[in-house]
Amino acid sequence: MEEYGSLLISGKLLYFGILNNIMAIKITYFVHGTTTDNEQNISSGWYDVELSELGIQQSKDLAGLTKDKHFDAVFCSDLKRAVDSAKLAWGDTYKIVKDERLRECNYGDYNAKSSEEVEPLQEKAVTEPMPNGESYEMVKERIASFLEDVKRDYDGKHIAIVAHKAPQLALDVLLKNMSWEEAFANDWRKTKSWQPGWEYTLE
Repeated sequence: MEEYGSLLISGKLLYFGILNNIMAIKITYFVHGTTTDNEQNISSGWYDVELSELGIQQSKDLAGLTKDKHFDAVFCSDLKRAVDSAKLAWGDTYKIVKDERLRECNYGDYNAKSSEEVEPLQEKAVTEPMPNGESYEMVKERIASFLEDVKRDYDGKHIAIVAHKAPQLALDVLLKNMSWEEAFANDWRKTKSWQPGWEYTLE
């Protein structure tokens, strides 16, 4: 993008071009390891559940699965399951930066309730918040705020994010131009097609 400025010299207005070399930021998004709630088919929301033994091992394994990647920063939700996942994977390599804006959606009255009960409500909570909780649009607003800070501080860099379902769907909406309906429909969790990181570009 080229912007123009002006300079007044000896009564003459001169125009000059200023080239803004804004570089894309690469984001690799990781979900936290399996939790004890996941194993019991419970949707945690803001309930601060622990990783299960499987989740601990998954997080340790992630270090090897990503050894060919270099990150300029690693961010995670401030919920314990994301913090522990990030620290187990890269705590010896990178500083882990916690950010509460990367939290899961607050399900309010439905935090730590059965997934069979909670998941059908999620797709209905795009604009209408969960009782005493959040809507997905509210999650999108905090993720957009986080991305603004990233854009300011990590131009041209590669960052990692360790977080949850709702923030990832918000990235699909914000950075891949999906509708919420498309984001929910294409969610990898529906087909159990986990992978060691999803790539996004912030321009």
